[in-house]
Amino acid sequence: MTKLKAGDKAPDFTGINQDEKEIKLTDFAGKKLILYFYPKDNTPGCTAESCNLNDNYNQWLEKGFEVVGVSPDSVASHQKFREKFGLKFNLIADTEKEILQAYGAWGEKSMYGRKYMGVIRTTFVIDENGVIQEVFEKVKTKDHTNQIFKSLNI
Repeated sequence: MTKLKAGDKAPDFTGINQDEKEIKLTDFAGKKLILYFYPKDNTPGCTAESCNLNDNYNQWLEKGFEVVGVSPDSVASHQKFREKFGLKFNLIADTEKEILQAYGAWGEKSMYGRKYMGVIRTTFVIDENGVIQEVFEKVKTKDHTNQIFKSLNI
């Protein structure tokens, strides 16, 4: 599988959000999108990352961005996670890992010498034309908004 990079066309996707509504990349045509992939609802790093993006959600909107999170968790898990932390943006339940694989965010990981398949925490900044502007593979979960702002000079 080839690795996506800045300048590549973002792979089209269709997924189901926390409210069982369909979300597609084409829904964001003409808008900028922060598409972030995270391993699991209610875990420390994923909660920190999601809350950091949520705490700055109004700034994202002011700068013309929408935010969408994707993980392999279920719709029910996303509903609870979103309610618990007051998240204002959509979370896609990619239980079949199709979107994760299309974006290269599913792959081999290693912990304590053990190899396993899992979510590779990655964020994609996608422009109004569906082109990837930036890819973050080393996500600062507690300061992700500033990390993105600095990189994009906004």
